[in-house]
Amino acid sequence: MNIPRRGVRDWLVDSALFLFAAAFGLWLATARMQWWPLPEPEWVFHLDQITGALGCAALWFRRRWPVRLAVVLFALSTFSELVGGAAMVALFTVAVHRPPRVTGLVFAGGVLASIAYQLLRPEPDAPAYLLLAFGLVVQGAVVGWGLTVHHRRKLLVSLQERAARAAREEVAREMHDVLGHRLSLLSVHAGALEFRPDAPADEIALAARVIRESSHQALQDLREVIGVLRAPVDGSAERPQPAVGDLSALVDESRHAGMRVEFRHEITGEPPDTLGRTVYRIVQESLTNARKHAPGAVVEIEVDGAPGDGLRVEVRNEAADRPVGTGQGLIGLAERAAVAGGRLSHGPDAAGTWRVSAWLPWPP
Repeated sequence: MNIPRRGVRDWLVDSALFLFAAAFGLWLATARMQWWPLPEPEWVFHLDQITGALGCAALWFRRRWPVRLAVVLFALSTFSELVGGAAMVALFTVAVHRPPRVTGLVFAGGVLASIAYQLLRPEPDAPAYLLLAFGLVVQGAVVGWGLTVHHRRKLLVSLQERAARAAREEVAREMHDVLGHRLSLLSVHAGALEFRPDAPADEIALAARVIRESSHQALQDLREVIGVLRAPVDGSAERPQPAVGDLSALVDESRHAGMRVEFRHEITGEPPDTLGRTVYRIVQESLTNARKHAPGAVVEIEVDGAPGDGLRVEVRNEAADRPVGTGQGLIGLAERAAVAGGRLSHGPDAAGTWRVSAWLPWPP
């Protein structure tokens, strides 16, 4: 198993834990020599000191073999009290880096080791049940602390994955809205050239020009979206975003492609960037769907609003006679409207007209 190199923070943490275990062992050995009775025979105490030192040194391998190290140290703690600090550090490492089920098994092993120690080296001046209770409390606190760190790290990873997934979905919606509009223009004019090879030369030239311009713009849009993905996280290279003021150019572009579009708007003031971008994408996706699924139909677009009243968007066209595909674009529009705090509905009305209606809040 490949273990990543320790960084500065890892070295600091490992050093602090090593010093804690060593200080605990030194304090316990000093207390044993000054205030508590030494074990009999005397060589047991010397062996205990050697075992404690080796246990502290073994902590430098805790990241590589956390479970095995904890098991060995708890096995040594059945007769060595000076290895207790190192055993607690190993138990903490298991709780942080291993699943809770494994931590529970190691914790149970630690409890059994404490019982074995009381049987092998009973303290004449202290009741065994008090020492066992104290050891259980200490090990429980260590496990609780380690599990808190473990779940906090899992939560951070989950939040990072959620943020990455949201970013991917945002890019997917952006590419769908931008490229879908451009490619639908290409499809319409390429189909016209295919089914009307005998069209007048000026119409063929116009269709070819639209195909060339649309393909060039689609390539530019794709480069800009990819540029955002490659840009630093600080947002220093954000892609220019459309706004409400760009709706007229969008409508003109569709009219040049042969669509019949009626556009009415009455907006007081300049809406916020996010709000304007959402309105633009709703109109853009609606025009794309009308171009693909209701060719030749008149598309009516109304946009009005003011600060405090919100922005209202409605796009109407003759309902399509054929299925409208997977509806991913409309799902994306509903998500955009919800993110902006608004609502969006779509579908045919009683008169057979396909409507996309949205309302978005505009703070005063």
